[in-house]
Amino acid sequence: MANVYYVDGKFVPDSEAVFPLNDLGLLRGYGCFDFMRTYNGKVIFIKDHVQRLVRSAMQIGIELPVSESELIQLVLDTLKRNPPVESSIRILVTGGSSPDFITPQGRPRMAIMVSALSAYPPAWYLEGAKIITAPHTRAIPGAKSIDYIRAMLVLAEARQKGAIEAVYVDPGNRVREGTTSNIFAFIGDRLVTPGTDILNGITRQKVLGLAEDRYNVEIRDIQRGELIQADEVFITSSNRLIVPIVRVDDEPIGSGRPGDRTRSVMQAFADFTDRLSKSGS
Repeated sequence: MANVYYVDGKFVPDSEAVFPLNDLGLLRGYGCFDFMRTYNGKVIFIKDHVQRLVRSAMQIGIELPVSESELIQLVLDTLKRNPPVESSIRILVTGGSSPDFITPQGRPRMAIMVSALSAYPPAWYLEGAKIITAPHTRAIPGAKSIDYIRAMLVLAEARQKGAIEAVYVDPGNRVREGTTSNIFAFIGDRLVTPGTDILNGITRQKVLGLAEDRYNVEIRDIQRGELIQADEVFITSSNRLIVPIVRVDDEPIGSGRPGDRTRSVMQAFADFTDRLSKSGS
């Protein structure tokens, strides 16, 4: 059964969802997006994601063609037209068509794509996973732009090394964020996560809210060497949720197994999302 997408005012089968070749998203990588998922069939953090998309668009000079409330309704309408399975939703906004292939005309283009949510290996969550570090500084870290060339290159390297993610390290050797995730570390009695020059993840935001009553939370820079020496490490993202990390590059983290505090955060987040999805909030 084909999925249904929303493309510039129309709901169409995914096989018929197209953008013109003179679209600046295709020509110049000029665009932004946001990604969200359902929990028990409901998009419980939809406002957070839409507001982040608005901020991303503003930072790269694109004005969304619809209001926040209209976009929320479009997401829900698109979701209803698709099979009732746990789903991922991606909103894409580009600079639109350009006659000279570089100058925006002030008519952005928008699409909403729905697909079945990917399942990740249970071993990631039970036994932990490996990440690698890679040198990189994102040009506009606060915007969720569609330029993922560097991410694709370092993710290919990560796969070759048996890792699930690559985390960027800046010229000052400070850990920033993963290609599609945020990073946390338990260092001593504190839960630490970077707070500058990153994309503020929605799952990251919710984890911070849950953790502040349980742990001493610090939002600050983390040096790569400090990360390697951490007691526990985990990453967060909207699709993978919370994944314990037991190896960074070739170095084991802590005992080499998911730690109790990480498991506690994972359980708290699972309980939180389950409660929200069932309450209709």
